[in-house]
Amino acid sequence: MKDTDHPISLFSKWFNEELKQSKVRIPSAVCLSTIGTDSFPNARFVSFKEVIDHSFVITGPLNSRKGTEISKNNRVALTFWWTETERQVRVQGLATQIPEKLANRYFKERNVNAQAVSSVCSQGREISNLEELEKKVLERASENSKIPKPKNWSGFLIKPLRIEFMEFKKTRFHHRKLYELEKNEWSFKQIEP
Repeated sequence: MKDTDHPISLFSKWFNEELKQSKVRIPSAVCLSTIGTDSFPNARFVSFKEVIDHSFVITGPLNSRKGTEISKNNRVALTFWWTETERQVRVQGLATQIPEKLANRYFKERNVNAQAVSSVCSQGREISNLEELEKKVLERASENSKIPKPKNWSGFLIKPLRIEFMEFKKTRFHHRKLYELEKNEWSFKQIEP
């Protein structure tokens, strides 16, 4: 397999091609699927940050539903859908928590409103008064002080074990490539539409 055929290189190429053409507000959105504590699959959109050491990075609260689910079963999936290039990338892999230094960097890169929400809110918890919570968030965001990263805010490195690339075709004869990691080597299969 040539280096240009490495799945992470191909992912980067496709992602950059989509970013150049994308008109959506959050082109880095990706669907993260976890195995719920009730054994049902659970999916939600999160913000993809980057690839580090051949692993995909996402962030968020460790005590959120996704954080709790990953702590109990670190087998996860990511699904990227890119409208402009009509491509899909599916990743299955193992999630591990990112180092604290990296979590601090990502938190500092967030805008003040996102930092305030993370500082005040407990993502996914039931609430009785949304207006009261919103007021607390706005007050926190308007303070002229640096908002520290909450202890429970971090992220995950998702080390891929399988990556499938699909290019949609008008003929419905979609081109699909499947890469699987076996003994630290990527194998490749062309699969049917």
